[in-house]
Amino acid sequence: MVERTRTRTRYGGGRRAGAGTRTARGAVAAVMLAAGLSACGGDGGTPTLSWYINPDNGGQARLAESCTKASGGRYRITTSVLPNDATQQREQLIRRLAAKDSGLDIMSLDPVFVAEAANAGFLRPFKESEAGHFTEGVFRPAVQNSTWEGKLYAAPFWANTQILWYRKSAAQKAGVDPTAPDFTWDKMIDAAARSGVTVGVQGNKYEGYMVWINALIASAGGRIISDAERGDDAKIEIDSPAGKQAAAVIQKLARSKAASPSLSNDDEEKARSLLNGSRGGFMVNWGYIWRAENGDAKDGVIDKSIPGDLGWAPYPKVTPDRPSRPPFGGIELGIGAYGKYKDTFAVEAVKCITSTDNMKKYMLDSGNPAARAAVYDDPEVRKEFPMAGLIRDSIGAAAPRPITPYYTDVSGATQSRWHPPAAVDPASTPGRSATFIRQVLRDQALL
Repeated sequence: MVERTRTRTRYGGGRRAGAGTRTARGAVAAVMLAAGLSACGGDGGTPTLSWYINPDNGGQARLAESCTKASGGRYRITTSVLPNDATQQREQLIRRLAAKDSGLDIMSLDPVFVAEAANAGFLRPFKESEAGHFTEGVFRPAVQNSTWEGKLYAAPFWANTQILWYRKSAAQKAGVDPTAPDFTWDKMIDAAARSGVTVGVQGNKYEGYMVWINALIASAGGRIISDAERGDDAKIEIDSPAGKQAAAVIQKLARSKAASPSLSNDDEEKARSLLNGSRGGFMVNWGYIWRAENGDAKDGVIDKSIPGDLGWAPYPKVTPDRPSRPPFGGIELGIGAYGKYKDTFAVEAVKCITSTDNMKKYMLDSGNPAARAAVYDDPEVRKEFPMAGLIRDSIGAAAPRPITPYYTDVSGATQSRWHPPAAVDPASTPGRSATFIRQVLRDQALL
């Protein structure tokens, strides 16, 4: 979900959305880096699948062991942990895939990178006869993010969204009910400033800030881009009434007493620290907060009374008459296009990993929300996560970030013109960012 830095990477052999094929940049270096890579074994023994996973608490590795056992000796799954940083995860995978590394069987992908890898021909698309298994009962945003040009290229594994977390005592002091159907960003900022508490967000120049910008624009009824299949000629829509409303929210918070003193450097954990501080009031953040707060209270990192004072509510609205569109995140599982077992054991393994039972196990184990709605009705899940119903509804209503092979360009260009938050101006920022996004997509400007 979090992309702290970004690097513009093009690669040879990839099919480009829109016109033509771009010249490979760094392709020679990529091949040299991959020269020493070899496919993970299976020759002369049990077929072995390599699953490249994003860092977690070991839950994916435990699922790999479980599915290996369930295969009855037909195959085994080994795991390799990718870097913490989502951009570094992308770069490592892209380099291997660009070199046609046959040892990359399964990979855990941030949703925003699926279109890029699919468009380049790096992922094995699921056949029509297979797709239903991976989409039935799965949240629509997860399916959208796993699909490119009408084909399913990844299997939704876990989904995520942001909700509003707040200190009950702070909301009571401010005289507001965050669960009210007309609770907006304006009401929250005004109440926080009036009562001397803070509103925590992700304002650093990284992917978390793009998440906030996109959610505000979507909640106001707009989009950053559309017609992504047109590549460089995609329609840029950020300079719109919705874009201006989103900019107005950011400007208002950044220039208010409710803002964090370090807003332009705040990420998810800094926002959580702000909520736990003496002026903590409100915060938008991901579902991991519940486990993190209870764990820190148990370990004595934060006051033991804080979890009991923690409330949750739907993502705030931009306007009272329009439903909010919370952010969407999570992980999708892709199958490498060059693996020896891409049409056989890799498909079976992904089916095992993304089964409803294993999604439930992983949610209880790691705290990461499942991609299938039925999991949230399970009594064990509801007991462990009392806000499970809200998370389920919020994922269902979530707005994906732009689904485009050039997502890193769009995200980087947007962040560049919307940062720092205190400099955002509804009259000029959306227009400036629209111009810059177009220039970056057409190689007329560099990030």
